[in-house]
Amino acid sequence: MSNAKNTVLSAIGELFDQKDPSAVDRWVAADYRQHSSLAADGPEALRGLVAGLPEGFRYEGARVIADGDLVALHGTYHGFGPDPLIAFDIFRVDADGKLAEHWDALTPVVENTTSGRSQTDGPAQVTAPETTEANRALVTGFAQKVLVGADYSVLTDYISTETYHQHNPEAADGLAGFGAAAATWAEQGKSLLYKTVHKVIAEGEFVLVQSEGEFGVPVAYYDLFRVTDGKIVEHWDAIAPIPAALPHTNGLF
Repeated sequence: MSNAKNTVLSAIGELFDQKDPSAVDRWVAADYRQHSSLAADGPEALRGLVAGLPEGFRYEGARVIADGDLVALHGTYHGFGPDPLIAFDIFRVDADGKLAEHWDALTPVVENTTSGRSQTDGPAQVTAPETTEANRALVTGFAQKVLVGADYSVLTDYISTETYHQHNPEAADGLAGFGAAAATWAEQGKSLLYKTVHKVIAEGEFVLVQSEGEFGVPVAYYDLFRVTDGKIVEHWDAIAPIPAALPHTNGLF
């Protein structure tokens, strides 16, 4: 396990499982920079957030991806509100082994999805670390040409025509399932529009893309892909509206 991954998992365990505000002193940098819409900037705001967590709050982790000083988590928060929330969290770990920066996107849990898959189930362990850079290149190309460039003629250069497991709650498995969902969204005035790719975080067969665009309204897109034999075979995501105001001046990205 990488040092950054170990740092983030240890910090999250103490902050959100044990709900220990003093963990901020051990794990969070003095210049902690916040991009979430849920908290203000700095370690004291995080301390206040942890101190105010309700009884029964818990975090259920599904995946962890480490890429240099960035660590991405995929999981479910129970207790932030009346309903569970699917979350992608990205942390930057500084040279001192402290949490230095945080980004996130949250979306409600949907019990009955079109594909029958949950928003977090499926393979979770990195089993092919040697494929990291090839998979990063593949997904980066897909993000630029297909997502941002909207060139769907090259879709099968990147996504498997045989296996494409879908965890977006409104889309069925396979390329046909994605196409049908995209058509429905367009009819609803919610065409998928990707404008800027901000981060590509890769470890082994998993690649997370953080993007900015529109889905009827301005949104943050977090798309997690699993790659096998040079093709994308699975997809998880969160599409989070960008709020008009944030509790800090750092932006969501």
